[in-house]
Amino acid sequence: MIGLLYPTRDCAEDDFTALAGCLDARPGVEFAYVPWARRVVERENVHTAVRELSEPDRLVRTAAKFTTPPRVVSWACTSCSFIDGVAVAKTQTDALTDALDVPASSTSLAFLAAAHRLGLKRIALASVYAPDLTDAFSAFLAEEDIATVHAVSADAGSDRDLATWDGARIRDLVDSAASSDAQAVLLPETALHTAPLLAELENRAGKPVLTATQVTLWHCLTLLGRPAAGPGLGTLLAHPH
Repeated sequence: MIGLLYPTRDCAEDDFTALAGCLDARPGVEFAYVPWARRVVERENVHTAVRELSEPDRLVRTAAKFTTPPRVVSWACTSCSFIDGVAVAKTQTDALTDALDVPASSTSLAFLAAAHRLGLKRIALASVYAPDLTDAFSAFLAEEDIATVHAVSADAGSDRDLATWDGARIRDLVDSAASSDAQAVLLPETALHTAPLLAELENRAGKPVLTATQVTLWHCLTLLGRPAAGPGLGTLLAHPH
């Protein structure tokens, strides 16, 4: 069973379960919800709220709520795991591994692992975030020698708003990030419903498109040494790695 720590209940959990059901491994998925320490009411306190949500002790306390002990756990929130860089992201997952005695990942670390697996050095970024958070994710990738050659920032609303985006809005965002210099397009948001769109997004882009749901589940199964593949689910999941 894959244990996913998730920031907001009733957003896009069904995207994870839908994708899991399409994988050869057919993993079970359970969610535990990390409680926000404060309500985000102004853009100025977004970073503070994200940092508080991501405190290792808070993640560990939430992970204790899984009804079935997970074999692997991931902090399935991109912005909360890249905001302060790779070292802090690893601090979060190290705390989970120490507490649960299982492998641990996060969506941001999964993006790094997927990019390395595909040999990516230059990417385009289709970001739903405000420009400052987009820049923070680019800096996170740069720590692992992955250059962002083009980025767009949708400056979208809350998780709940993003969960209502239809396929057309997601396609438009990925299209707007197109760059001939990029080897792939990254779409880093776990509140978007991307599972049904993976093949179409790649066909439109003409290159791999890595989404948050996709890389999170792929990396969890990779850490377990299990195949993560399924037809029509994009380059990363085309063959077991």
